Amino acid sequence: MVVSSVHAALLQQAMWCKDLQAPFTAALCRAMADDYARGGIVADLTKGWPSHPISDALALRLTGALHYCALKNSDSDLAKAWPRPGYDWSIEVAWALAEATLRAEADWVKVIIQSPPQTNEVSRSVGLWPGLCAAAQGFDGPIDVLELGASAGLNIFMDHFEYLTDAWSWRPEPAYAKVHITARWTGARPFVPEQSPIRHRAACDQNPLDASDRDHRLRLMAYVWPEQFDRLARLESALNIAQAHAFVPDQADAADWLADKLRKRAKDALTVVYHSVFFQYPPLVVRQAIEQTMQRHGAAATKESPLAWLRYEPNPELGHQQFVTNQIIDLMEWPSNQRRKLASIHPHGRSVEWLGA
Repeated sequence: MVVSSVHAALLQQAMWCKDLQAPFTAALCRAMADDYARGGIVADLTKGWPSHPISDALALRLTGALHYCALKNSDSDLAKAWPRPGYDWSIEVAWALAEATLRAEADWVKVIIQSPPQTNEVSRSVGLWPGLCAAAQGFDGPIDVLELGASAGLNIFMDHFEYLTDAWSWRPEPAYAKVHITARWTGARPFVPEQSPIRHRAACDQNPLDASDRDHRLRLMAYVWPEQFDRLARLESALNIAQAHAFVPDQADAADWLADKLRKRAKDALTVVYHSVFFQYPPLVVRQAIEQTMQRHGAAATKESPLAWLRYEPNPELGHQQFVTNQIIDLMEWPSNQRRKLASIHPHGRSVEWLGA
């Protein structure tokens, strides 16, 4: 029997979740794959999926929809069957309720899975922050940062988080909130300044979320795997930082927004454009437009007004082969026209192999 790409995507995501210490979500993906093979509700919801379900993270769109339902209706049977601290879960019980939920909410689920997951994985900042500092090393001036695909813009406050690794630590002054990020670190100690050089921050997303909106907060939490309670706790603390700063990304197409921002960028600052697990989602024409914009403005960069492009992405998105679940941090700089692979990093920032010097 020929296995469909949707079926394969569900099984592949189950393998990745198992490798990333998410046994419940792995079991849920396998249950959805079995349901799809039987021609059940998952097959109905994903019938005629127009593009590549692995690149689209279709499995995570489905699990996110279910997690949202559990979070929003915390007294429901579904919520009680979902992972909770101090309770054991049963995939047989959870899937029976999940299947019923997918059937009851089929129209809503079909709409919600049209949008890509919005994770704002806060621990990715353990790689983004030293990556941004690597771009700033040697530049004696302020930094303006531009984030693409920012969702609620949580990681744009990466300099407000506290970091503790095997090789380095960082504590912001003043200590803004309770976001504590730990990671296993191998390789050299990265350059990290005593004070944050970030002067101005801006971000965009096609569907930006507002940290002060309860429904938007639930949407973000829904894309975190429910058995990983530490990630959920960090996300909630980061949401509080964004809410305190009343920060909401601009609603815009990434390519158009970036072109406009770089046309107007300051002449006395290092401008760093960055994104994390974003580049797989825009259509090819948008990715090409972003690349062309960066190259064009990079060619016009000067020592007084340099430009950098910091990317935290799966290996294939940056032209590398994917052998393991780890992703890479890649830095391009102008006017030096230098490209560096800074790190191999866990998708959720749990471990970092630092390569860039």
